[in-house]
Amino acid sequence: MNLSATEKDLMIVNMGPHHPSMHGVLRLIVTLDGEDVVDCEPILGYLHRGMEKIAENRTIIQYLPYVTRWDYLATMFTEAITVNGPEQLGNIQVPKRASYIRVIMLELSRIASHLLWLGPFMADIGAQTPFFYIFRERELVYDLFEAATGMRMMHNYFRIGGVAADLPYGWIDKCLDFCDYFLTGIVEYQKLITRNPIFLERVEGIGVIGGEEAINWGLSGPMLRASGIKWDLRKVDHYECYDEFDWEIQWQKEGDSLARYLVRISEMTESIKIIQQALEGIPGGPYENLEIRCFDRERDPEWNDFEYRFISKKPSPTFELPRQELYARMEAPKGELGIFLIGDQSGFPWRWKIRPPGFINLQILPQLVKRMKLADIMTILGSIDIIMGEVDR
Repeated sequence: MNLSATEKDLMIVNMGPHHPSMHGVLRLIVTLDGEDVVDCEPILGYLHRGMEKIAENRTIIQYLPYVTRWDYLATMFTEAITVNGPEQLGNIQVPKRASYIRVIMLELSRIASHLLWLGPFMADIGAQTPFFYIFRERELVYDLFEAATGMRMMHNYFRIGGVAADLPYGWIDKCLDFCDYFLTGIVEYQKLITRNPIFLERVEGIGVIGGEEAINWGLSGPMLRASGIKWDLRKVDHYECYDEFDWEIQWQKEGDSLARYLVRISEMTESIKIIQQALEGIPGGPYENLEIRCFDRERDPEWNDFEYRFISKKPSPTFELPRQELYARMEAPKGELGIFLIGDQSGFPWRWKIRPPGFINLQILPQLVKRMKLADIMTILGSIDIIMGEVDR
């Protein structure tokens, strides 16, 4: 910390890793001059589990259950990027129906993630009521996930070339009912929060980021769009079948914590629009590209070969990654989630680098909190929306 030795009256405070407003095990060493923040140093790594190294010792199919532990509130996105990379690398086509199912699941996951951002963010700045409201709606999303995938949080639902199972009978009607109900829920949140004078006092003009500054820091997602930049990878990269739906990029130009809140609230409405269009237009056909299941060659494994050691003599559906490199990315709720993948003509990736949005967005925190009050740290950190699982990996 760049402090001169003469300044004796500064106080150094440890915030976290057990502080409830840290959203996981983040630790901030904050230097205070009375109530003003002079310096702030984030310390990471308390939740590091070696996710990238694990990926390099597993086939993609074996690694899929692990990836939901990066961002454990938007689990569908981590699965989607894990299969998208190998699909692009091997030029594998995804059936139309599977692509629609994926979009529905991704947007439901976006809503669940934004809801669990909204509740704790409001609790951090002193409003308890929304915290209980968001769990009511989030339960319904998780009920839909459970009906389709068998799991509420860690779904293991995406597969290379499609999804693991088709939607069950009656699921589409149930999901449409949820969409109609949830739109009334968003109106309720806006009534409760958006014009609340105490809330506006806490967030307006706090943690302002200009458009150019946001680009220079490499920010993405709602952090970038709240600073007046219309950038959404669903429109830019045209992945899955987002081009077939009618929806708008949500953005604000103020760049403060209020703008980030408004972007996320309106993104939930757009997600509902996308889900409704996908449910009404979902085509028939297969839900998985079964051709890639016909794996290449008859094997004659040695005793210490991979099949014998791991899979008790049954050949596992391994997918060979060609000798190429690739960066795949998608618009997760928190920003640009990407993986850099190097294949090596074997079942294991040679390199698997994760680009988590929360980690990159968190970089700007020390600059935002300097010269602010101590209580504003909570507001600014909450508006960034981090999950330590993906920050530390």
